[in-house]
Amino acid sequence: MLYLKNLKKFYNKGQIKAVDIKSLFIEKGRIACLIGPSGCGKTSTLKMINRLIKPNEGFIKINGRQSEEQNPLTWRRRIGYVIQKNGLLPHLNIEDNISLLSRVLKKEKKAVLQRVAKLLTLVGLEPSKYQKRYPIELSGGEEQRVGIARALMEDPPLLLMDEPFGALDSLTRSSLKKELIRLNHKLKKTILMVTHDLHEAFFMGDQLILMNKGSIAQEGSGEELLKNPANSFVENFLSEMNDRDEPIHRV
Repeated sequence: MLYLKNLKKFYNKGQIKAVDIKSLFIEKGRIACLIGPSGCGKTSTLKMINRLIKPNEGFIKINGRQSEEQNPLTWRRRIGYVIQKNGLLPHLNIEDNISLLSRVLKKEKKAVLQRVAKLLTLVGLEPSKYQKRYPIELSGGEEQRVGIARALMEDPPLLLMDEPFGALDSLTRSSLKKELIRLNHKLKKTILMVTHDLHEAFFMGDQLILMNKGSIAQEGSGEELLKNPANSFVENFLSEMNDRDEPIHRV
């Protein structure tokens, strides 16, 4: 579904390697988590997939379509993007925030409003209660739910999420993580999420992608990485998970 091949990004006239991914494939419906130390290339990878920065080499495919063969705006409209602080526009109400892209595309108004109501219900917000509110009137968790609804508005096959729960309190984070897993059981989206929280990655991820110095050190399920670390870097990075007394289960 999402396929990266020989994807490279260099800075400082090629002297600094930010990303060098030989190959990565994520199947439809899976939640994949990019993990690794700060500066290892996680967010740069997300930005290249979304064509916010241009790779020096390699290609990116979504459902067989190659990024460089598509208009950048057309490409981005097929990708939902969720960031840490949701990026809602404060002067627009919730209905208008969610439907912004659809209105830019001049979709039929009745269908747009129906879609907004459906998505609000899907993320656990009562449409009649929230449609006309403004971001300042929402809690952090409610704002992030609206951000997820906005990312789903045009029914993209791929969701990119950059630390989507990082700014929330622990109880809200726990609730939203479970909610996202529940949602994806229904929607079958492919989700690629950057997180610095190992416990979150192991809880959320069907597929973990551990990066180091721009490259993939190891990928697989959490259990595979813990039981068969590829090298000492992987083993050391995951040491806090090995110290856990209890297994990790989705609820």
